[in-house]
Amino acid sequence: MLEILALIFLTRNIGKLAVQKGLKPGPWKFYTVICWFAFEIVGAFVIGVMIFNQTELLPLMLLAFVCAFGGYVLIRFILQRKPDASIEDEIDRIGVDDLKP
Repeated sequence: MLEILALIFLTRNIGKLAVQKGLKPGPWKFYTVICWFAFEIVGAFVIGVMIFNQTELLPLMLLAFVCAFGGYVLIRFILQRKPDASIEDEIDRIGVDDLKP
């Protein structure tokens, strides 16, 4: 339950960042959820079970949660590297205001 609440909060954060960048928030929220679950599965099964041979539930859940948060951080990093929408709008308007009488 706490994981779902964290995911809702983090997708809202990604949505706000996408709007700030001038992008549609829906696809980026979807990418966040997909990355969250993909990294969670990789963290629990591939890293936890196969590499560390961990079979206890609590360490697996903690490792999966940390890896899932890594998926969110990856999407946020990708979005933060994109230019803001306001900068692009200002670049497009250079010289236009000077032409008006």
